[in-house]
Amino acid sequence: MKGMKAKVTRALPVGAYINCADNSGAKLLQIISVVGYKGRRKRLPSACVGSVVKVTVKKGEFKLRKKVFSAVIVRQKKEYRRRNGIRVYFEDNAAVLINEKGDPMGSEVKGPVAKEAVERFSSIGKIATMVV
Repeated sequence: MKGMKAKVTRALPVGAYINCADNSGAKLLQIISVVGYKGRRKRLPSACVGSVVKVTVKKGEFKLRKKVFSAVIVRQKKEYRRRNGIRVYFEDNAAVLINEKGDPMGSEVKGPVAKEAVERFSSIGKIATMVV
């Protein structure tokens, strides 16, 4: 995992429901914590594209449900600005489940993936169909 190059707007607070973009068997995820977040008192921790979060599976295969996994945010609805001036946003909020080493649990990522997530996790970029 590498550092972030762009300052992306944090748009997904703890408790947010997001789609699972890979074929691991999970469909709907809920964010329960943001890894490495250091914030202010009484402020909800929030995540953005490229952030590592702890999630629980709300819909999907029975063996995955009600367990805690790590995931990487690959899409967010809230627009953010890149250094070259363009603004990027997606149709939905989505994440990819990863293991302890940072490798994805699925073998394919459905839909586009943000370039910021691929810069930090190159293994996600290898299985992504489209990088934006």
